[in-house]
Amino acid sequence: MSTVSSRIPGITELPPSAPGMTIGLFGGSFNPAHDGHRLVSRESMKRLGLDALWWLVTPGNPLKDNSELAPLKERVLAARELVDHPRVSITGFEAEHGFRYTYDTLKFLTATMPDRKFVWIMGADSLSSFHRWDRWEEIFELLPIAVYVRPGSTRRAPFSRASIRYASARIDETDARLLPHLKAPAWVFLNGLMSSLSSTEIRQNGNRRKSDIN
Repeated sequence: MSTVSSRIPGITELPPSAPGMTIGLFGGSFNPAHDGHRLVSRESMKRLGLDALWWLVTPGNPLKDNSELAPLKERVLAARELVDHPRVSITGFEAEHGFRYTYDTLKFLTATMPDRKFVWIMGADSLSSFHRWDRWEEIFELLPIAVYVRPGSTRRAPFSRASIRYASARIDETDARLLPHLKAPAWVFLNGLMSSLSSTEIRQNGNRRKSDIN
């Protein structure tokens, strides 16, 4: 299902890319973006051997209360200020196409750019509730998925409904660099550095604390 499209110059354009590139797609509200997001980006790019990583700043998450959601342009610009990696791009392109659900976004990208190799990147906390996402099984069948460890989710995520459903498609994290080149369904669970930061906590505190890396 889509919403009314909204084009914002400099905000909703897709980042440049080229055929054959391996591109990680990291979606979220980023309300606000913080060092935990940057950590996941950096580690995922390194572990998966990606050419680029795109932050897809959503207009609004259908599964969350969006009453405290900052304007899209504000969230995109704040994320760009935070991230200085030359191969990480931040875009709010979903708003231009009226996409609200991840499946619609990923279907569009894989259909319009079949010569790119996309990987969906999400935290382990999202995997725990992934079965609540719209057309979640079709997402697993659409492109490879990398799940990055998150505090409090390490034990729950491997026993989630999605994990059990696609247990046979999971690869060992020592083979993570193969993931972008595998046919879906294929996924990997990445362990590593973690940040205790959360956007909800930052909003509640009214400030942006520095990263607390374990």
